[in-house]
Amino acid sequence: MEKDNTITKKDHEKILEFVLTKKDEINVDLPIVKGYDFNKGIDFEKIMKKYLYQGFQSTNLGLAIKEINKMLHWRLSDEPIPKDEEGELADPEFRKTVKCTIFLGFTSNMISSGTRELLRFIVQHNLVSAIVTTGGGIEEDIMKCFSPTYHGDFELKGNLMRKKGLNRIGNLIIPNKNYCEFEDWLLPILGKMLKEQKEDGVKWTPSKMIHRLGLEINNEESVWYWAAKNNIPVYSPAITDGSIGDMLYFFSYNNPGLVLDVVEDVIAINKLSAAAHKRGMIIIGGGLVKHHICNANLMGGGADFSVYINTAIHYDGSDAGATPDEAVSWGKIHHKAKPVKIFCEATLVLPLIVAETFAKYVHKQKKLLKNTNEKEENKENKKENKEEKVKKENNKEKKFDNIHSSLIDYLSTKNKEEEEEEEEN
Repeated sequence: MEKDNTITKKDHEKILEFVLTKKDEINVDLPIVKGYDFNKGIDFEKIMKKYLYQGFQSTNLGLAIKEINKMLHWRLSDEPIPKDEEGELADPEFRKTVKCTIFLGFTSNMISSGTRELLRFIVQHNLVSAIVTTGGGIEEDIMKCFSPTYHGDFELKGNLMRKKGLNRIGNLIIPNKNYCEFEDWLLPILGKMLKEQKEDGVKWTPSKMIHRLGLEINNEESVWYWAAKNNIPVYSPAITDGSIGDMLYFFSYNNPGLVLDVVEDVIAINKLSAAAHKRGMIIIGGGLVKHHICNANLMGGGADFSVYINTAIHYDGSDAGATPDEAVSWGKIHHKAKPVKIFCEATLVLPLIVAETFAKYVHKQKKLLKNTNEKEENKENKKENKEEKVKKENNKEKKFDNIHSSLIDYLSTKNKEEEEEEEEN
């Protein structure tokens, strides 16, 4: 016998009531989800602003842009002056010059890829206070000054590439030749460093070595050239994990004794954080660079502004996947901060982030400087014009000073025609 599945009117009403349960209207002033309308044309400025309202990782991108702009524009003058403050920190004008201390961290693949040029722009314009990266991030920037990295494919066969002396990073290719060029360039510098250590007592650290490499490469395409030029410290506690470590090994086999002191570097980065009035973190990728920056910010009471960009999830307990809120539990991010994590492969979003933050900041400053210079120039021109006008007026007034004597002289002076006429008569 078949079961009767007839739905009565009463049953139907119950189903409707359950499915279409009415609740209170949202009476909180929340942002409305809305994307860009391309019927209005193509306006990249407005398109970027709409990211904030699109939802999902687009919204996180918009929030990250806001967070970085807060880092760039914060000044100590934004904070009230404590009653017991003394010295220059009590001076409102000085407080306008005190900026947020920004820590930038990224893994080596950011240098392998085209984001290297974006990072170079940031460092070239002296927009961060310190950098943390891996050994690969140091060497590949230098290597690109000699030979390029090429596009390849994610599916290229490793055994075939190995036979050709080609190394794959995702869908990028670095020929072994590039590493040979790097070795030829680096080994003599290591020799100089060892000599200076022995003869001059130089105490080398990874950051001092990177500074030296930046000076030695002397190439404006290099991130580390600009870091050295702008005296931005670059910390790489695992600098030996890569080709540089290989070179140090080969060099030390015949030239033992070169020492890189990581303790001095960790003291330096912790002191930088502890002394900061406001701290910001921009961390691209995970692992060592992420933890090293977060741990340094712990020494200052936690980061006030934070942006993470990576694809890792937190379910495996890894540091790379750890959420900003996990860092709050350790005191590495301040509990009142509003950190942002973008779950995304960084090369997709970093150009947009730099365009909407660092690049806008630089070009705005240039425009302000240009306007200031133009105002000064106009002011100087007006001053010169005014001085010229005063001079002309003074010259006119001088004519009045001698008008009587000048007229007497003129009237008493007979011209030749008058004299000739008088003689004839």
